[in-house]
Amino acid sequence: MNVQQLENELWEAADQLRANSKLTAAEYAMPVLGLIFLRHADNRFKAYLPDIEADIPPQVPATQRETLIKLGFQGKAAIYLPEAARFDRIASLPQGANVGEVIDRAMDVIEAEYEVLKGALPRGYPAFETDLLAELVKIFDRPAIKAATGDVFGRIYEYFLNKFAMSGAQEGGEFFTPPSLVRMIVNIIEPDHGLVLDPACGSAGMFVQTGHFIEDVRHRLANDTVTFHGQEKSDTNTKLARMNLVVHGLDASNIRQGNTFYDQVDHLIGQCDFVMANPPFNVDGVDTKKVEGQATDSGRLPFGLPGTNAKTGAISNANSLWIQYFYAYLNDTGRAGFVMASSASDAGNKDRDIREKLVKTGHVDVMMAIGNKFFYTRSLPCTLWFFDKGKPQDLQDQVLMIDARNVYHVVSARSHVFTDEQLANLNAIVWLYRGEIEKVTSLIHRYQRQAAHWLDLLPERMAADSAAVDDAARLLQRFADNAVLDELNAGYGTDMHITPEAWASFQNELGAALVTPLAASVPQLLQAAAEASQRVAPINGSHLVQGSYDHHLAVQHGLGGFDGLVAPLKQMSKALEARHKQWLKLLDTADKTLRARQVKGMDGKDFRAVRRALLAADSKKNEPPTVRDEVLEALRQAIYFIHQAHWIQSRFPNGWFEDVPGLCKAVTLDEIAANDYSLTPGRYVGVAAAAAEDEDDFVEKLREIHDELAELNDKAVELAGRIAGNFEELLG
Repeated sequence: MNVQQLENELWEAADQLRANSKLTAAEYAMPVLGLIFLRHADNRFKAYLPDIEADIPPQVPATQRETLIKLGFQGKAAIYLPEAARFDRIASLPQGANVGEVIDRAMDVIEAEYEVLKGALPRGYPAFETDLLAELVKIFDRPAIKAATGDVFGRIYEYFLNKFAMSGAQEGGEFFTPPSLVRMIVNIIEPDHGLVLDPACGSAGMFVQTGHFIEDVRHRLANDTVTFHGQEKSDTNTKLARMNLVVHGLDASNIRQGNTFYDQVDHLIGQCDFVMANPPFNVDGVDTKKVEGQATDSGRLPFGLPGTNAKTGAISNANSLWIQYFYAYLNDTGRAGFVMASSASDAGNKDRDIREKLVKTGHVDVMMAIGNKFFYTRSLPCTLWFFDKGKPQDLQDQVLMIDARNVYHVVSARSHVFTDEQLANLNAIVWLYRGEIEKVTSLIHRYQRQAAHWLDLLPERMAADSAAVDDAARLLQRFADNAVLDELNAGYGTDMHITPEAWASFQNELGAALVTPLAASVPQLLQAAAEASQRVAPINGSHLVQGSYDHHLAVQHGLGGFDGLVAPLKQMSKALEARHKQWLKLLDTADKTLRARQVKGMDGKDFRAVRRALLAADSKKNEPPTVRDEVLEALRQAIYFIHQAHWIQSRFPNGWFEDVPGLCKAVTLDEIAANDYSLTPGRYVGVAAAAAEDEDDFVEKLREIHDELAELNDKAVELAGRIAGNFEELLG
């Protein structure tokens, strides 16, 4: 499933309906998010329902069965949905039914089951035009969205949140934390026990990701392991946070509405095991008189008040308030991770003094610079800050600086993300810094196993690709053997005749294609791939890595290792694509130019089937991958995972942390003091040595330039149309 395409299709369909209604974006936002909540809840409900029903004896009466189903959902990462709240029931209502009343009733019965959702779910659906609401339900009942899993749904949910924020439907212009940054924070602070606080929790994305981490990495249930506490200024976002947590089966009972600048949540100061947040950046106007009492050693501002506005007396920039709050809420071994404006790492005056006191505690753990375009709604760089009050003594006199501004994957001209592997590779730097070498060894082993998996698929997929080419060759050879030029031209005017030269040219090209091998090195490549794959350390019954860092290094770089396969794999990929183009051109020439279907026994179905195998599947039509797609995918994925292991091992060849120019450096507190207590990574890590540009990086940059150009062209066309319209209006 192409998630980006699904997001766009759903948004465009839903927004088109709104445009044709009498509703504003603000009136439309919460009801639509409520429908997404219902759809998401229904998907998660159905994911667990079969296993729960399988444990209920078939002879149990229907009424008792429903009670047992409800009990079965206790402790699951999903909520029990009463019959009246299930999306299928809403979607199957007959035409003319009052859909709005049914949806309001669904919200009522869910709130009756879950006290924590009281007042959080949207109502007022009867106010929608009946046809509009029925169409909206259909949009969220499409097969692709019915099949969406939790992570896909989370993206759709967030996409709509951000789209509504961009359209002005959300208060204050707040923007939501990109999932890439949420995952990075969770991966580095590893929130797996105790009290977890987000004092600017928005729609609770940090908590949801923490739940995923505990279940996927620690293999435990989040509700048995952590207690979430969240505070959010916006009433709308507070409701969204409660909805988001409940639909993921997480405890939402400690989500409260409040302004964190003034509502201290005193009982949590110094008590939290983990703090994470994406607070609003560069807020001005915080009332100094209301916060000055917090500036005590045991209060939320242990390092003092930041500067104030000379005219108004208000705090001039609240970034240093947030930074101190996150520190003060931690207990003696607590960790914090949060997003902050890049300017906060270098701000002067009192902000600089606060930063000095903070650095001298020895609790600043990691600083990570993030590039532009990670936020949906604003193209701004930011920095991730990490505190650790439980840092080992040997690390307390240093801070790990990581400059990740050049690490990203282009989604569009306006949007960058981290891939799963980029997240893991950046996390590996932190593991090495902390001395957790076994985690990095395990990660490299995982990459090598994945590369081996795709290499193992190559013989079968290349054989299937060659068989598809053979089918094309037989079809075209049959055409060439049986076609008679006069018969092909019969019934056509002279100007439409196929010339002898065109016919001879086709026969020559076909003859050349038939005798041109794919590559003489195919058997050797497959043999080398098989041997490299067999050298990867196996996985034992406990899924633990067998083999040291040095072993994996040898698998990667040694004689006959993975790195030596990259160039021939790329060459093979290019050769296959060239072969596909060659045979597709011949098929098109025979079918469209030479009128092959006029020859007896030449069926259009044969041409379509052969062409289909050699063409890429159409993702917009949700077509399954073709033979061509599968062989090229195996080659691409093998190269990709070899590259991921190489990325780590080429930078840390000895298996322990070391400074890498342009990427990371362990900086001493003396160095930070010498740089006026700046915590900007780019100031310390330096610049990477000039090297030949990696082809994958070049392709990524080229894609970014292409996407940006396409977007600018679209804007130019739109602007030209608007200008032309204005001229027509002016000139009458």
